[in-house]
Amino acid sequence: MRLDKFLKVSRVIKRRTVANEACDAGRVTVNGKVAKAGLEVKTGDQVEIRFGSSTTKFEVLSVSEQAKKDEAHMMYKFL
Repeated sequence: MRLDKFLKVSRVIKRRTVANEACDAGRVTVNGKVAKAGLEVKTGDQVEIRFGSSTTKFEVLSVSEQAKKDEAHMMYKFL
């Protein structure tokens, strides 16, 4: 699954366009490397997002095309 779509489906970022813009600006890294929006995300990847002075780091636990609101938080684990 594409990185921008994963961020939206897992509800880490609310809109896919915002996720795409964050990737284009170089604020998202996957496994320590700057990632583009089209990068394929796999289980076990570590994603880090920088917004302003805050940093969010999490590990991908599962990848699914759709997730209900109450199931979305089970797709990742904060580090």
